[in-house]
Amino acid sequence: MVTFVLVHGAWHGGWCWTRVTSRLRAKGHEVFTPTLTGLGEREHLANSDVDLDTHITDVVKLLEFEDLRDVVLVGHSYGGFVVSGVIDEAATRLKGVVYLDAFVPPKGGVSTLDMLGEAGAGLREQLGAYVPVPDPPLGDFGVTDPADLAWIRDKMRPHPPKTFAHGVKMPVPLEKRGLKLSYVLATGGGPTLFYPVAERLRGKPEWHVTELGTGHDMMVTMPEELTQILLSLG
Repeated sequence: MVTFVLVHGAWHGGWCWTRVTSRLRAKGHEVFTPTLTGLGEREHLANSDVDLDTHITDVVKLLEFEDLRDVVLVGHSYGGFVVSGVIDEAATRLKGVVYLDAFVPPKGGVSTLDMLGEAGAGLREQLGAYVPVPDPPLGDFGVTDPADLAWIRDKMRPHPPKTFAHGVKMPVPLEKRGLKLSYVLATGGGPTLFYPVAERLRGKPEWHVTELGTGHDMMVTMPEELTQILLSLG
């Protein structure tokens, strides 16, 4: 049995993993899908103090209070920053980390906005006062099925803006933690801002990079294929 902790990306919640969770549990594995503060069923907790450290703490406390060990930690999209921060604080509870079409900070102090570059210019304007970042166009997530789009539209929530402005500390590089590191790049929609991330990691002996021919929200569009990848990496 493997213990998986699946961390969602911006605007999403633990709900987005439903199709993968059911498949992993059907094969006898333990799965946790925490919803980060201010999102999903925890939207009522959104406030101006919610930042990246808040979200990192959400996951660290789950690991501690459930006493989880030998965990395969999975981060999607913005969740790549969250799981990188969790590694800083709870590496001894982990045995592997999988980044799904996610940000992987190259060093400490780098934020989501830094990695977005020009694409994040509009977000910077919302950091002075608490203005939740509205949901982006649904097409950005690579979901095309009308029923899936309706499901996602109903559950996505505005994202706490300060989470994009802070970086993780990363006093020790990810590659020096002794963990199995994997990256899954979504290639179904053509080049995205995650392509350079994957290319930076290719060829590094500590990383295993693979691809999945679907859009960004691969847990929605290809849950069976993603489940098989997670099982092989776990």
